[in-house]
Amino acid sequence: MRHCHRKQITSEIIDQDFIMNKEYVLYNLKEAKEQITKTIYDLENNGEYDFSEFRVEMEHLYHHINTAWNAQNSTEKESYECSEENFQQWRKFPSDQWLIL
Repeated sequence: MRHCHRKQITSEIIDQDFIMNKEYVLYNLKEAKEQITKTIYDLENNGEYDFSEFRVEMEHLYHHINTAWNAQNSTEKESYECSEENFQQWRKFPSDQWLIL
């Protein structure tokens, strides 16, 4: 299997005023890591594992990955309160210019 690596963005083009909410990003990435581990375990060990379970687990995984990216510059208060509007916005698949696949 071939793995492609994108050229890293240099710090010269990143806004120097950007503040990352590292605590919230880490929380979401750790949740995503836990979900990946669980999904791999289930795929390898559960003969009854089916698409519906896979779909639910992948939705949970993407929720945390997307939130880590989309809420990276949220304030501590915004991430703690997590309004319904922010919840819905943060969980969407990123579409900004910094994350082009």
